[in-house]
Amino acid sequence: MDFPTLLVILTFITGGVWGLDLLWWARKRRAEIATLKAAGSPPEAVERAAKEPLMVEYARAFFPIILIVLVIRSFLAEPFRIPSGSMMPTLLTGDFILVNKFAYGLRLPVINSKVLSLGDPQRGDIIVFRYPEDPSLDYIKRVIGVPGDSISYRNKTLLINGQRIPQTLVGTYTGEGSSASMNGANVRHEKIEDEEFNILIMTSRFDRDFDVKVPEGQYFVMGDNRDNSRDSRFWGFVPDRNLVGKAFMIWMSWDSAAGGVAWRRIGTILN
Repeated sequence: MDFPTLLVILTFITGGVWGLDLLWWARKRRAEIATLKAAGSPPEAVERAAKEPLMVEYARAFFPIILIVLVIRSFLAEPFRIPSGSMMPTLLTGDFILVNKFAYGLRLPVINSKVLSLGDPQRGDIIVFRYPEDPSLDYIKRVIGVPGDSISYRNKTLLINGQRIPQTLVGTYTGEGSSASMNGANVRHEKIEDEEFNILIMTSRFDRDFDVKVPEGQYFVMGDNRDNSRDSRFWGFVPDRNLVGKAFMIWMSWDSAAGGVAWRRIGTILN
C-alpha cells in the first residue's frame, strides 16, 4: 500500500470515528450522564460515563493532523528523494526536493484524476511523474518536448522543431562522494525557452540518436546527465495522467559517501 492510499484510509477512519461520536455516541453519553445525575449517582460514576472511549480520543487528536498532511501533500507540495544521478549536475544522489503539486492542475489523491486544470508542463521544466512502465515508481526528468513538438538528437545535440539548441562548454565535471562517478564529463550550458541549466556529456559514450513527434497529451523527457539516463529515448513518452508535479527546490541534501549533509545545496531553487 502506498503512502497516499494510507493517508486517505486513515483520514476516513479517524474522521468517521470522530463523526460517529459527534452524531451518536456523545449523545448516548450525555443521556447516561443525565440519568446518573438524576438518580444521585456518585461523581465517580458520572466521570466514568463522561469519559470518551480511547478510540474516540485518538481519532479526535489525529484526524486534523492527518487531514492537513493529506491536503498539503496532495494539493500543495510533496517531498521526494533523488535516488540516482540521472539529473546531474542539476540534482545529485541524496538531494531531497519539494514538488509543486498544483502547477499542472489539482488531482485527487490515489486515483490521480485531474479536477482542475491550472497549467501544463513547459519545455525546460523539471517534473516528477509516475514511470509509465511501472506507475508505482516516481521518476524525475526534464521536459524536452511538449505535444506537437518534433524532437531530434544528433551528435549529443538537441533539435526542437528544427531549431538547434546551442550548447556552451563550461568545463570538466568534478564531484565528491556518489557524484564522483561522473568525474571527467563535459559540463555544457544549455537553454530551452526561458530555462537555462547545465548538462553532462560523456564524449566517449555511444550516441543514441533519434527523431520523434510528441503526441497529444504526452511529453518527451530527458535527464540532464545525457549519457547516463534512462528516459524517453528508451521507454517513450510521459502521459499527462502520470504527472505528479513540478520540482522547485532542494530542501535537504545528504550523501554519506561525501560526508553527510551538503549544506550549500539546501534551499537551491531549481531551473
